[in-house]
Amino acid sequence: MTEPVYHPATTEIGARRAQLAPAVNEAFENFSRAVFADGALPEKTKQLIAVAVAHVTQCPYCIQGHTRLAQRKGNSPEEIMEAIWVAAEMRAGGAYAHSTLALHAMKDTSPHSHP
Repeated sequence: MTEPVYHPATTEIGARRAQLAPAVNEAFENFSRAVFADGALPEKTKQLIAVAVAHVTQCPYCIQGHTRLAQRKGNSPEEIMEAIWVAAEMRAGGAYAHSTLALHAMKDTSPHSHP
């Protein structure tokens, strides 16, 4: 059997992370709690945003964790899938929008351009 690309996140890994950089780890955990706390947006919405962003950043740990949290906060499977489709469109849209760079680069070197 082959070794997985992404090792499972375990409590031991979390403890080791905290042990190696306790102050930074604590600051990150506090930041995370503050970000996902109810505010102008409820945590339910923030978790749905996190699912979409996790798919764009392609973090498997974030995809799994935030999908579970989104469900726990009351998001339906349909809402979660729509958020994933938004992420897919935004990712594809980035390539489409950045084609502007290629089109500008090609305009000066096109065999059909006239001096």
